[in-house]
Amino acid sequence: MATTKKKSYDGFSDAERDAMKEHAKALKSKEDPAEAQAAKIAGMADADRVIAERLNELIPQIAPELTPKLWYGMPGWAKNGKIVCFFQDAAKFKYRYSTFGLQDSANVDDGDMWPTSYAITKLTPAVEKQLIALVKKAVS
Repeated sequence: MATTKKKSYDGFSDAERDAMKEHAKALKSKEDPAEAQAAKIAGMADADRVIAERLNELIPQIAPELTPKLWYGMPGWAKNGKIVCFFQDAAKFKYRYSTFGLQDSANVDDGDMWPTSYAITKLTPAVEKQLIALVKKAVS
């Protein structure tokens, strides 16, 4: 009797495997990326949803060249199909805070070392101002 060997994904957490599955699904999807992103945001916990909704309002205003796109199950914004920035809600990987992250297509290089993600616990006017400047720099 032949047995089938189950594929092993050693080293990846369940959340990481789920994120990879979400990414593969998004790549195959015919769903409008903006609608998929809005649905993902709507399912977030209240505090993170408020931040993600505000980012989803701000980013098209300050960087109209960025388009919404799910990235590993997270709201992201892309330029020419490449993710520039994304929002990771705290529940995504069971973190204690959400993060705003930047990918290598973001123009944020600053010397030999620079930050590519920022923890966000609350979206205050000062934090919003910092995020606006960061997104503007990322697409410059």
